[in-house]
This record gives sequence, structure tokens and C-alpha cells, in this order.
Amino acid sequence: MSLPTPTPTLFEALYRGERYVGFGTPEPGARQTLYRVADGQLAAAFVATDGSEASIRAAVTEGAAEVTVTTDDPELRLLPPLLPTATGNALLSGFMGTHKKKWGGETAPEGGEFTPPKWFFKGFGDWVRLPGETLTVPANPIALIEEPEVALVYVNDAEGTPHYAGYTFGNDLCDIGLHRKDPGYNPYCKLCDTALTPWLFLGEPPRTVTGRVTISRGGATAWEGSFDCGGDALYFRVKDMAEHLFSFPAVRRPGLVNYVLLGADEASFHDGFRIADGDRIAIDVKSHGVAFENTVKYVAPARLS
Repeated sequence: MSLPTPTPTLFEALYRGERYVGFGTPEPGARQTLYRVADGQLAAAFVATDGSEASIRAAVTEGAAEVTVTTDDPELRLLPPLLPTATGNALLSGFMGTHKKKWGGETAPEGGEFTPPKWFFKGFGDWVRLPGETLTVPANPIALIEEPEVALVYVNDAEGTPHYAGYTFGNDLCDIGLHRKDPGYNPYCKLCDTALTPWLFLGEPPRTVTGRVTISRGGATAWEGSFDCGGDALYFRVKDMAEHLFSFPAVRRPGLVNYVLLGADEASFHDGFRIADGDRIAIDVKSHGVAFENTVKYVAPARLS
């Protein structure tokens, strides 16, 4: 029996003050060839080509300066997929209540008027945290929840038409307790850091995404459980959600990069567990060979002058 063909991936990184692109998901400590790119060059390649690995590789490597580094080089800093240098040129947002579990196991009916899921704005793209970085939350959350999710990545062209680039994975940490106290507080609920992995998968939005969450406290496992956040687990069809979101001109600004979270499975909160200050959340996306960890930190409010 033949194994499925791995989905091609790429990533961007800063090395000694310059921006580079690499291909694949290298293991820690592995040697990796990187290709020098200008800010926005990789994003522009997704607008100008068909988005395939071959066309993207040709667009960004031909004539590019090369450097070979080890992936644990302290001067190498990975970046969220396609993140522009200019603040405000990328948005992070997402959909709520998208899983079949929350709809009695059903799927949205075909045809007829589309009733979209609720949507939220999380922040600018440079608010995104990377694996290993701290996820900060307000000092006194009611009840936090980790949310392993698929994040779709889109680049708008000069006319504002969105071009799908690929997908990555993230943890949309939020205060579900605040949301449940009053759904109108959801914008506050979402004011917690979100982590995204730096790997951009170049395939269509995934149908199956499975894995496991482990939350550690004081060096010991405090909770663990599985999750499924692929398209087949959703009540809504990904295409319908994306088309509805991009019907709004505000997310179609020319040159804008959009990270769009597709919603999360039930998690530790639904099992009665409560995330505490200092807990470490490890998400292992077993179906795609991606694992990442972040530590949660409660941050006291600043004094107003």
C-alpha cells in the first residue's frame, strides 16, 4: 500500500537582518538552504502564479542569493506565513461554532440562502505569536480555552481580489468563560494571544486534521485530549465561509494578507479543565507532522496615567 504524497510546504525567516524563504518542514538542527527574498516578494508570487510549489519555487529562487544554515541557528527567526513587514498589512480573524459537534452532527444543507457562522476579528498579523513564544492573556480570565485550528492564508492583489495561498495551524487561545457570561463580550474574549506555525502548506484546505493537545503544569501532564479540525468535521463548507467573508470590502484591501481561522473542536474547557497561569500547551497535529508549544502568561493591567 503506497503512502499519501506529503503536502509541499514552505516558510519565511529572518537571518542576519535579511528575509529568506525555505522549502519543506526541516527537523530541529537540520541544515537548510534558504533563498533571499524581498519583503512581499513571496506573497506577490501567489498573485502572479498558479500557487503550485513548482511555480512558487521558480518565482522566488531564480537568481536569488542562497545561504545554508542549521534550523537551530540563534540568528534564524521564523516568521508567520507571508507576514508583511509593515504593521497593519495583515489581519487575523476567524469563524465560531463551525463544528458538526455543535450542530448535532449535521452538515449545512446544499442550495438555498447561506446562513454564515459568527465571525470575529482577532488582531493584526504582527500580533501573531510563533511556537515557543509566550501567549499573554488578561490577568483575571474567567475560563481560558485552547483552540487548535486550521488557518487559511490569503493574499489580496492590487485590485483587492483575494488569492488563496495555503494553510497553516494555530492555537486561538481565548476566554470562553467571558463569552459564556455574555456573548456580547466576545470581542473581549478574543483579546488573548494566538499562535500560528510558520509552515505554509500549499494544498487545498485540508479535509482531515487530527491530533492531540497536552497541557502541562509544573512539569507534569495536567490534561490531554484529541481534536479534529479538518473540513470534514465542520458543519459549514469552507468555500461558503470564505466567499461570504470576502464579500466585505474591508478585508479586500489591496495587498492585505488575511489569516482566517476555521474554528475549533471541543477542548479542555469542555472536559472541566481550567488553564492556569504558567501552563504549557502542546499541540501535536499528528495528521500533518506538525507540533508546537506555547506557555500561557497572565498579564496585569497597566496603570493609566
